[in-house]
Amino acid sequence: MSSHVHVSRHALVQHFLGPLRDVGTQPELFRGLVRRLTQLLFAEATAALPLREARVRTPLTECKATRLSETIGIAPVLRAGLGMVDPILEWIPEAKVLHLGMYRDPATCQPVPYYSKLHGQQPPDRCYLLDPMLATGGSAAAAIGMLKEWGATNIACLSLIGAPEGAAHLHDAHPDVAIFLAALDERLDERSYIVPGLGDAGDRQFGTDHA
Repeated sequence: MSSHVHVSRHALVQHFLGPLRDVGTQPELFRGLVRRLTQLLFAEATAALPLREARVRTPLTECKATRLSETIGIAPVLRAGLGMVDPILEWIPEAKVLHLGMYRDPATCQPVPYYSKLHGQQPPDRCYLLDPMLATGGSAAAAIGMLKEWGATNIACLSLIGAPEGAAHLHDAHPDVAIFLAALDERLDERSYIVPGLGDAGDRQFGTDHA
């Protein structure tokens, strides 16, 4: 696997993956697990962000501090990526949220864009694509293409679970984009679902039945 693919080895990530996959986990708990895993993954993805010097006053005196030196954008792929937004905004409330609507055609398994809220805004210095499942990689590759066409440059992809096929496809399409995963699973099945995976992340977050 490419050096651009980073699979977390954090003990808490491994701890939370089990109940995330469990078919008996109800939507409320599932959403909480998505939240925790997103924050852990985002912490790893942002560990080397550039910083600038600042000054703060403590109760005793002034001292040096540091702040992020770049603006941050987060681009959730609707609808499953919505559950990954608030966990990041808790840490970086000033982050720009860039909604991208994308669904997979059930007949062709190809991504179909249907919504974008990009034009008319200035691209942030760094963007993170948020999509819980990196299956075929088609939707992620298409969404990143939309971000690049808009003018975004420094882009990374955050997914909770990925398939080797999806990671390879995304890397082939966008070799400059780093991929951060909580787990890299075995394969895709004949319906292009990740195995063992967790099913449909959107349905499991929002308590809907898969069509």
